[in-house]
Amino acid sequence: MTLALIDYGAGNLHSVHNALKAACAQDLVITADPDVVATADRIVLPGVGAFGACANRLREIDGMVAAMEQRVLNEGAPFLGVCVGMQLMATRGEELGVHGGLGWIPGVVRQLPPSPEVRVPHMGWNDVVPCSDHPLIEPGEAYFLHSFAFEGEDVLATTQHGDQVTAAIGRDNLAGVQFHPEKSQRYGIALLQRFLAWKP
Repeated sequence: MTLALIDYGAGNLHSVHNALKAACAQDLVITADPDVVATADRIVLPGVGAFGACANRLREIDGMVAAMEQRVLNEGAPFLGVCVGMQLMATRGEELGVHGGLGWIPGVVRQLPPSPEVRVPHMGWNDVVPCSDHPLIEPGEAYFLHSFAFEGEDVLATTQHGDQVTAAIGRDNLAGVQFHPEKSQRYGIALLQRFLAWKP
């Protein structure tokens, strides 16, 4: 089972790689090659940084988005987006301007509203509260670090940071988490193990 971890310059690439190895991922390949992605059994898109910059870097890899769409949307390979990798699944992001996302899950990524009681960025451990039964998402505590959050459809879990904030999204063979599994210790490794066994 080949697992493609997409390399498009994301800052958390190697920490996600190490977490997947800790979850006993086999045939794990870090790749910027669309041909590898086009034949992978599972695909993970990591990401930290600004939405627009990450979207641009992904699109700058010739053929990568087309390979992802063919393998994930048309052929049903299980997909996991992590942090900004999750946000890129949205229709658009509003960080430093308006930028198009992959459009896989209808929604917009907007800045968390700051207030005297709520600090932005949202940083630290928070409860993950599932909205419904899903084979990947279980209640627990995960590590968050973000200033922008998804608002839209197909929300699988929320967390509390002032108001409710999206913690996970997904449908069919797509899943994304706003928190960092690679920093979430046993909870994060267990989620990655479930992803490796997932048969949507």
